[in-house]
Amino acid sequence: MQIFLVGGAVRDELLGNKAYDHDWVVVGATPKQMLDQGFHQVGKDFPVFLHPQTKEEYALARTERKAGSGYHGFEVFADPSVTLEDDLVRRDLTINAMAKSKSGDIVDPYGGQKDLKDKLLRHVSEAFSEDPLRVLRVARFASKLSPFGFKIAPETLSLMQSMVVNAELQALTPERVWQEVVKALNTKKPSVFFEVLDKVGAVEVLFPELYKLKGVRQPEKYHPEGDVWIHTLMVLDMACQLSEDEGVRFAALAHDFGKALTPPEFWPSHKGHELAGVPLVKNFSNRYRLPKKVQRLAEKVTEFHGLIHRGLDVEKTPKLKAKTYLKVLQAFGAFKNQTDFSLFLLACEADAKGRLGFETVNYPQKVFWMKLLRAAQQVDNQAIMAMGYKGAEIAERIERERLMLISEFKKSYSSARL
Repeated sequence: MQIFLVGGAVRDELLGNKAYDHDWVVVGATPKQMLDQGFHQVGKDFPVFLHPQTKEEYALARTERKAGSGYHGFEVFADPSVTLEDDLVRRDLTINAMAKSKSGDIVDPYGGQKDLKDKLLRHVSEAFSEDPLRVLRVARFASKLSPFGFKIAPETLSLMQSMVVNAELQALTPERVWQEVVKALNTKKPSVFFEVLDKVGAVEVLFPELYKLKGVRQPEKYHPEGDVWIHTLMVLDMACQLSEDEGVRFAALAHDFGKALTPPEFWPSHKGHELAGVPLVKNFSNRYRLPKKVQRLAEKVTEFHGLIHRGLDVEKTPKLKAKTYLKVLQAFGAFKNQTDFSLFLLACEADAKGRLGFETVNYPQKVFWMKLLRAAQQVDNQAIMAMGYKGAEIAERIERERLMLISEFKKSYSSARL
């Protein structure tokens, strides 16, 4: 029995990065031998075992043969006769197909170390094309490793394109696609993920709401970066600088879906795109079965980001009606959940800063709206009930009090500016 550290942990160690997960391959062993040593077997498709102390995964060396459609359509063969090289050749990229022995020796039969040095993402073998999920995985690795300057090898990019053309991606389940999107959203530059997928034709197949933003013009005065597609990716990257929250990052990605619905004859104006985009966000969320909290934030950012921006005019003066300010606070449930409202404002800030030349411009709306919320919260509910109001009358009275407080805040805010 021989045990090797494999995959991402070896790659990250060679890159000088901290490895968070450790996966192991066991060569020359049987399931019985593993169980006799106290390992706990998990998974039925092929023998994977959990270490009795560390709980890390140890998989018997295996080979796979394509026997059906999708990424589940494989027949797995695990046997003591399977070599380490046999196991590694089925992996996606050469930089993920290296192993490290217990003595510290690197086993690299497919040139992973050279590709690390050359900063190249290259597939190990033609078996790559048998698993459509790898199109998304390579795009994600391109995003994750973009700070190091990694690029995708031309032959790998060509193979990914042919997989899309051959409709391989249709075999992917919604849950698996979303898992890869989440992992991409957790990188420092997730725009690369979508740029790679667009380059191979996958954005049009998997994310048509995004694809339709390409070439849609916006007012150059406010969007010197170009069309809505470019702006969206800039907003996404900006959101990653401002927040680690998955919902904020997805909301940044989805906030302008509605601009794709504006007839070209009305470009570059996009009046009403906010509300028009909500059904598109809802459809996207339902298709990929997003967590309800993530979906809700994205819908609210899509619908109300324009009003948040207009909460202060160019002179930084509050110009909206008190009823409009209250409508936004109520729609988001800000009086009950101030934390989520602050996330909402972060997504709006990313939208404002995700423009060419606006990256470092201050966004006073975020502070203004939080101060406005705190002012409108200063309603004494107990005093209102003590006055004898009942049922719906209580809610009506609270709303009137809030409108009065908002009006007073507007006046004091404007005076303070003067």
